[in-house]
Amino acid sequence: MRFGSIIEKASQWPAHVSRGFRFAFYDFTREMSRPKRIITWAAILIQGYTIYALVTRSFAWPIMWPSTGIVFAVAIVLFYSAYTVMNGMLASELVRKTQLESDQSAARKIQQTLIPQKLEPLASYEVETYYRPFRDVGGDYFDVIALPESQTLIALADVSGKGMAAALLSANIQALVRSMSSAGAGPRALAKQINQHLCRHTPSGFFATAVFLLLNRDSGELTYVNAGHNAPIIFAGGVTKSLGATGIPLGLFTDADYEARTASLDPGHSVLLFTDGLTDSIAADDPELRVHAMLQARIDVKEMMLKLRSLIEAKLNLDDVTIVLLARHPLSHATSASGDR
Repeated sequence: MRFGSIIEKASQWPAHVSRGFRFAFYDFTREMSRPKRIITWAAILIQGYTIYALVTRSFAWPIMWPSTGIVFAVAIVLFYSAYTVMNGMLASELVRKTQLESDQSAARKIQQTLIPQKLEPLASYEVETYYRPFRDVGGDYFDVIALPESQTLIALADVSGKGMAAALLSANIQALVRSMSSAGAGPRALAKQINQHLCRHTPSGFFATAVFLLLNRDSGELTYVNAGHNAPIIFAGGVTKSLGATGIPLGLFTDADYEARTASLDPGHSVLLFTDGLTDSIAADDPELRVHAMLQARIDVKEMMLKLRSLIEAKLNLDDVTIVLLARHPLSHATSASGDR
């Protein structure tokens, strides 16, 4: 039987069996620092050598040297010395991972307070959101911020990388968006200033794609900037329109400029914003085409969110997933609502 077929069958075993199988062949030293890993493996090899010496009754078999009594005594001392060193290294690694998990748990709780858990209702609009980080904390960020003069800002960002570093950077972006939007900054100003901040105050190699979408709730006019992000999609009645990139990702070049464009969210129309965690988790040659096909269904926003979530395949999901759906009620809905009042 080929090794590949064994692995394939192992994936179909019960979870506790396959998990035990993986742990049995897992190298617990590979996440250690290089010096610790060398010491641990040296201790393991010494233990193996002492067992060999006890079996052959010699440290240099086939030469019977030294006498059996000395071999036994020295081998026992060497074995338990190496065993103690190995246990010490593994215990220190366990403590490190336990502390890391504790920090990640605290970070997850903090990040949950930064991600909107419940959105304020918008008159004549309906908003549905979905957020699932790949690890305890994630690099995706979204926000729906009510502003004066019947305006609402929808911000969505996807920081490069995963884990704690990405989460810290997304929290930084969240703070910048909140502070600047409350001071009256529009989508173009948000993109330019956040880009300059990231270029100056974050390590090289980190960047973020983002969409800043400003909605006038009375007229339905959208003013948006797309900084290298997956294009938001306006859809209704089987027709879709993508809001393509108007600039490069944030944090690459200090002098990068961003264009603000406008679109219209007419009554009965909806707009979908998402991160690439959604499309990367869809089993298709062209996952965005599947998303567009899904949006042609004539269903309400809640059911549409469930349909989009059903596209995500767990075995393909290796990134944070964020989805924001904003729907404008049709005129008949608004008229009936005002009549009820």
